[in-house]
Parts: sequence; structure tokens; C-alpha cells
Amino acid sequence: MKVNNKVIVVTGGGNGIGQELVLNLLNKGAKVAALDISEAGLQHTVERAGAMKDRLSTHIVDVTDRAAVEALPAAVIEKHGAVDGIINNAGIIQPFVRINDLDYAAIDRVININLYGVIYMTKAFLPYLLDRPEGHVVNVSSMGGFLPVPGQSVYGASKAAVKLFTEGLYAELLDTNVRVTVVFPGAIGTEITKNSGVEAGNEAEAAEEGSGYKVLPPADAAEIIVGAMEKDAYRVLVGSDARFMDFLYRLAPKRAVKMISDQMKTLLGN
Repeated sequence: MKVNNKVIVVTGGGNGIGQELVLNLLNKGAKVAALDISEAGLQHTVERAGAMKDRLSTHIVDVTDRAAVEALPAAVIEKHGAVDGIINNAGIIQPFVRINDLDYAAIDRVININLYGVIYMTKAFLPYLLDRPEGHVVNVSSMGGFLPVPGQSVYGASKAAVKLFTEGLYAELLDTNVRVTVVFPGAIGTEITKNSGVEAGNEAEAAEEGSGYKVLPPADAAEIIVGAMEKDAYRVLVGSDARFMDFLYRLAPKRAVKMISDQMKTLLGN
């Protein structure tokens, strides 16, 4: 689905990949509804949009609040006249600890934002997308959604659930006007650790540097994601690390797991 003159909703639009997605879509001629829990983040997005802000609306919303999410389509349609696509990008990571040391509050928060937020958004907007000449749902999973990462096991489980939810949605909508894309980013240069309320310190940076792969700028990630949307891609791997680990995990899953485990040992205190 070409995004020019389309109305696209983006969650997590106040920072990182989400903010870059908003700007990329605006640059390509779309109208955008940016969603985020952070008012300051959304204001920064508006400032960066500059002269394009007349095609941008902002909506402060917690995607785990089902009632608030269910009210969003009406608000977006009132502002822009329609809704043609959604990009479910909002997500957080967990504290870098093993499952045995992870408290239930952190587990609930990760699952609620990463999985239920995607489900609520999809359920709320899908009826409206089905009424359009063409529509699109893009759900952002993670490299951690197909490859286990010690210290991020619940995060990975939430993103694996997003993967299968999206693939199931794709299958259900094959004979409709709505296309579906699942996205698997690798290491992207965002502030997801800070925005997740997680303290990782220098060890996390060392783990990334030790991977041998360049961290992809969020603007580059946004370009790849919007490009996949415009090509109606089924799945897209974002970053050389995601592409390599996808290949390796298919070829030699046990070796891939050992490689990631070795990289995480310092961070987890081994």
C-alpha cells in the first residue's frame, strides 16, 4: 500500500523508531496520527515535523488501556477523515535478569504493552481498515521474537507472540483488502532501555559492541519498515544482525543460542 495521501496510525510515535516512522510517513505524503504515552515525546515529534505538522495529529494514550484504545478510531477519523493503516511499534524491554529473578510486575508490564497493546490496537482499527479500498497492519516484533536472548526471555516471549499473532492475522486476511507485515528489528540505536525504565549500564553497550554488528540508526530502520509496508511485504528483517541471526537460527539453532548466550554472560553476571 503506497502511503501517499493515506492516513496511518503509529504507536510509540514520541521517540525512537516510532518518531522516525512518523517523519518518514509525513515525508512520503501521508497523514499521520502519532500515539504515545509521553506528551513531551509527542511534542518533540511535532517540532521535528516542522511544516508537515498540519498533516500530523498527536494522541496521548496508554496502549494497555483497552477502553482508551477503542476510542481512538473515532478520534483519528474525526481529525483525518479516515484510517488506512496502523503500525504497532510501541514496546519495552524487561530488566536484564533471568526469569528466576524477574518480578511479576515487570512480567505483566512487558506482556501488557508488547502483546496486549498490539492486540487492542488491531482489534480496534481492523473493522475500519476492512472498509477502506486498501488497508495495512504492520506489527513490530523483534529479533528476540525468533531467537532466545538470556535476560530478555519474557520480552522475547511477548515478541514471539506478536510474530505468531501477526502471521495468523495475515492468513485470516488473505482474501481481503488488508495486507499484513511483521517486522523483526535487530539492534537499533534508540533509547528503548531508558524508556523501558531499565538500568543496563556499560555492560549492555559492551554486549552490543561485542556482537560485531553496527547498530542501525532509527531513521534507517523506519525507511526499511515503511518500504516494506509499501511493498506489502509479509516479513522484513531490519539490520544485518537480524538477517544473519535469522539465517543462523534456521541453519543451526543450538549454535545460534550459544552465540547469544556467550554475549550475554557479562551482562547477567556469569
